Amino acid sequence: MKVLIAIDSFKDAADSFTVCEAVKKGWIKSSPHDEVSCFPLADGGEGLIDILKPYLEMDLVSLVVDDALRRKKEAHFLFSETKKLAVIEVAQAIGLQHLSPAERNPLHTSSYGVGELINHACKLGATEIIIGLGGSSTNDAGMGMAKALGWRFLDDIGKDCEPIGNELIKVFQILPPAKFVGSKVKFDVLCDVDNPLFGSNGAAFIFAPQKGADISAVKYLDNGLKHFYGICSQINNSVKQNLPGAGAAGGLGYGTSFFLGASLKSGIDLILKYSNIEKFMPETDLVITGEGALDRQTLQGKLIKGVCQMAQKYDKPIIAICGALDLPSEELAILGLKAAFSVAQGPGSLNDALLNTEKNLALTAFNIAQMLK
Repeated sequence: MKVLIAIDSFKDAADSFTVCEAVKKGWIKSSPHDEVSCFPLADGGEGLIDILKPYLEMDLVSLVVDDALRRKKEAHFLFSETKKLAVIEVAQAIGLQHLSPAERNPLHTSSYGVGELINHACKLGATEIIIGLGGSSTNDAGMGMAKALGWRFLDDIGKDCEPIGNELIKVFQILPPAKFVGSKVKFDVLCDVDNPLFGSNGAAFIFAPQKGADISAVKYLDNGLKHFYGICSQINNSVKQNLPGAGAAGGLGYGTSFFLGASLKSGIDLILKYSNIEKFMPETDLVITGEGALDRQTLQGKLIKGVCQMAQKYDKPIIAICGALDLPSEELAILGLKAAFSVAQGPGSLNDALLNTEKNLALTAFNIAQMLK
């Protein structure tokens, strides 16, 4: 049997390379003669540059930037001198994984470090920049990113606002930079969710709870995003709050469109294209996909959808392995999945589940392979 493994990272537990290798290990233990190929995936979030580097033949650039709490940290992006192309992963600077659970609070986090990465890429001579959203710890609509690029945000008495989610609602005037270093750069933003900037399906209500916000903070942030959008619209009302993906990465989808003139595109489409995974699909007997949580957000995202659609194109059966399984069978079928399996082995703490992710992935894959013999 030829098995193709194409799985995203399990957030806070294991990157996509580790996840795919663990599944392969468990499968081979059961069926050592099967031919198993691994294609680690990302949807534009954490792990993007690690996955794209082998395919794009680009150099890794290191830079010390501000993290989400404005502390200094080393981050990386990809750059090609010959192609004048840079690939930036926002999670490198402001990823949720860089903050401890106690530090996670989107009222106080900033996307400033993303602006620093963009600024440096522009100074290196990039004429095209791909920015991968996802995995962020922020909810500032890109205000921090823009501030690092020279924009100013003033309150009702002319005082500079701090570029964090808590101060979105205080912004009453926005001043553009005298000269923007990226004015001639083409920005493509990889975004695989369709959420608007604000509202019941927007950045705050859907994503902020994962970043440490309680219900009162969620409502406050949503009001802040709505207010901020109103101020931005006074400058340029062509970028709408309901632009698909505007609410991604705490509103960075909107922020990159508004402040950078970026186009929002599908991250998984680009990953699938450069990984050349489709070349292997016709001869594959089984496709295994997955991500940390198979839930309502999976239906809004495009990673698993993209893999499922490619498998269906070649009439290949596809199953999913996940950490948490919270979708009914009829919605699994809508995705195109034949079945889905959680790696959870029984009652236990979240910490235990995270620590045992690799072992549980291998065991789950072993059990599936045994079942299919």
